[in-house]
Amino acid sequence: MRAAQQESQAFGDHINKRNFEKLAGFIYDYSGIKMPSSKLTMLEGRLRRRLRATGITSFDDYCDFLFNHDGLETETVHLIDAVTTNKTDFFREPKHFEYLETVALPELVSRGEKRLRSWSSACSTGAEPYTMAMVLAEFADRVSGVDFSILATDLSTDVLQAARLGIYADSMIEPVPAGLRRKYVMTPTKQGRRDVRIVPRLRSRIGFGRMNLMDKTYSVGPPMHIIFCRNVLIYFDKPTQAHVLGRLCDCLMPGGYLFIGHSESIAGIDLPVKQVSNTVFQRL
Repeated sequence: MRAAQQESQAFGDHINKRNFEKLAGFIYDYSGIKMPSSKLTMLEGRLRRRLRATGITSFDDYCDFLFNHDGLETETVHLIDAVTTNKTDFFREPKHFEYLETVALPELVSRGEKRLRSWSSACSTGAEPYTMAMVLAEFADRVSGVDFSILATDLSTDVLQAARLGIYADSMIEPVPAGLRRKYVMTPTKQGRRDVRIVPRLRSRIGFGRMNLMDKTYSVGPPMHIIFCRNVLIYFDKPTQAHVLGRLCDCLMPGGYLFIGHSESIAGIDLPVKQVSNTVFQRL
């Protein structure tokens, strides 16, 4: 407790109301993430790391640097990295992957789609796209002529760096079925190490890149067959959700599938999709 108090004193005590409103407004405009007053203490805690990194000793000076001295040109990426939440797990919300394997992929192939393009649009540290890759690799091994690629994007550069490496604590791999673990996860040869790595065969199938879902258009190439945008819409207000979902649908081929988080909804948003399962939608 004393260390936390000393850190608070060393780095400007607290963010005042005026600066919090400036920061919250910028974060919302840039990323769509709502920052209500209840998040003030959380924001302070995360931004103290940026004060240490920049050598700035108060929140007042940090905000002055951002908004009055062109600091946003260099600091925006780090600021957004500090405030984003990156909860993720392998096979999170497993019913989605069951539907992908048993319904969506066979249906796409039955229509002659053999070069399957998928997008994990809020990939965090990579558990979601690597899970997708395991399911797609298993399907491609069973069905002749099927090939696949995955685009994985996120707003945070920190999580993308971790995702590219594909290295995880061994406890994080526990949700992966044992058979898939044996095929797609490498264990360390050095005794005492507690991390694992996704095999090169899967890592090579995924292209990682930074993308802001608040951008007016998404440069993702030809329309996707599958888009996952799960557990990120909850951080947006309804108008932002509508804009993001509309852009995602623009990137989805007719008959393609959109997956959102189980706690999310498209109710009240006019989209060219039909619901085909719980939080799974098909492009019309």
